[in-house]
Amino acid sequence: MGSPVFKIGGGSYCEPRWVRLPSTPASLLLVWDVEKDLMENQTYNLSKPENEEQTAEDEHLTRITRRVMHIDQTMWGRSQDKYLVRYQGRLLKSPREAYQELSQALEGMQITPIFREENGKHAVYLKRGLFKSKKGKSWIHIALFLATFLSMLFAGLITTYTGPLTTNLKVIWNYLKPELGGALAFTFSLLGILTAHEFGHYFMARHHKTEVTLPYFIPFPFSPFGTMGAFIRLQEPPKNKRSLLDIGIAGPLAGLIIAIPVLILGLSLSPVEPLPQPLPRGEFFFEGNSILYLFLKYIVHGQWLPNPSSFQGLHPVWYWVRYFFTGTPLPQGGVDVSIHPVAWAGWAGLLVTALNLLPAGQLDGGHLIYGLLGEKAKKLRPYILGVLFVLGFFWSGWWLWAFLILIFGRTQAEPLDQITKLDPKRKLLARLGLIIFILVFTPVPLVSV
Repeated sequence: MGSPVFKIGGGSYCEPRWVRLPSTPASLLLVWDVEKDLMENQTYNLSKPENEEQTAEDEHLTRITRRVMHIDQTMWGRSQDKYLVRYQGRLLKSPREAYQELSQALEGMQITPIFREENGKHAVYLKRGLFKSKKGKSWIHIALFLATFLSMLFAGLITTYTGPLTTNLKVIWNYLKPELGGALAFTFSLLGILTAHEFGHYFMARHHKTEVTLPYFIPFPFSPFGTMGAFIRLQEPPKNKRSLLDIGIAGPLAGLIIAIPVLILGLSLSPVEPLPQPLPRGEFFFEGNSILYLFLKYIVHGQWLPNPSSFQGLHPVWYWVRYFFTGTPLPQGGVDVSIHPVAWAGWAGLLVTALNLLPAGQLDGGHLIYGLLGEKAKKLRPYILGVLFVLGFFWSGWWLWAFLILIFGRTQAEPLDQITKLDPKRKLLARLGLIIFILVFTPVPLVSV
C-alpha cells in the first residue's frame, strides 16, 4: 500500500547515443553506431588508391589479413562506400583470436577491422580511423553526484510533507524535521542502488579494456525519486558479443544485489495496516507487484499482500492473476503494507532493473537477447510492442515506452566483431538475465486511487 504522502511524477531525458526513458532512475546501456561514429570522427579514403605508394599499402593490408583469413574475394571501397576494403572468406583462427591479432597489426596504420557474417561466410571490413577516447572533467561527475544527492533528499522530504501550504520556512521545517531521517534513508538506499548499477557497467567495461566515462547522475527534485537516473558512456564499441553481454548485464546484476537486501530491510520496517473502505480518492496509490516483490513481502510478513477483504467469488489464484496484470480490483477493506521510504527505494530498484531488462533494441535486455539470437532478435520487437500496447490500457506509461522502443529500438548494438559467439557460460548468463526480467517485471507499476 502506498501511503498518502508519496506523489507520482517523472520526466524524460535523451542523450545522443544513450536513450534515457521516462521515470526510470537507472542507466540504459549504449548502442553504438559504428559506421556513424567513424564517419563523424574520421576522414576516409574510400576509393581504391591508384598511385604506387598506395598500391603497396593495399598489398600490405592484404598480406596482414591473410595471416588470419583465407580470402576468397576482395572488394576495394569506392567513393560511396564506408570502407577501404572488404575481404570475404573463412577465418583461419577463432574469430576472437583473429580479431585481436588483426586489430593489433593494423593499429599502427590507424585502421579498424570490422568482422561480420554474410551469406554464411566471414567478412572483414577495414576502415580508416581509430576510436579515440576523450578525457572527461572529473569535477562534472562529482558535482552531478552531489546535486543528485541533494535533489533526492529534497524529493524525499517534499513527498513526505503533510503540513500546510505556507511560505513560512520555520513552519515548513517543523513539519519536515521529523521526516529527515526517512528522507536520508531513502536517499542513501536509492543512490546506493543506482551507483552499484552504474559501476557494474563501468568496471566490466574496464575489465574488457573498453574506454568508458564515469557515471553522470541526473538530479530531478520534483519527482518521486529525485533523479532522472544516471548513465555512463562507452567511448568505443565493445569488441564482440561476449564483452557486450558482460557490460550490459553487469549493471542490472550489481544494482539488484543491492536492491534486494534494501527492499527486505525496508519491508521489515513497513507495517501491515488495514485499508479503509471506501478508499479516499486522491490520497492513496498502490505500488505494482512483480513476482519477486510479492515473494519478498510474503517472506517478511507471512501473507500475500495486498490481502483483500474478499476474493469476490473468484478462486484466489485467479484473483491474484487478475490483480497482478491489471491492478484491479483495488483491495479496499483489506490489508496492505504501508511502504517505508527504504522499501520505496528498494521497490524502485526492482522497477529499474525490469525496465532495463526489457528485451528490446537499445536496452540492457536488448543486448542479452541479441547475444542469444543475433539478428533474429529483431523479430521479437513487434511482439514486445504488442504486449506493451495491451498493458498500456492498465498503466498508460507503457504506451510511452512502446513509442520510444518503436523509435529507438530499431537498431541493435553492433560490436566490432559480430562473428564471435557467446560461450556456454555467457549463454547461461543471458538466460539468467531473462529469468530475472520475468521475476522483477511489474505489469502495472502504479495504481492511483
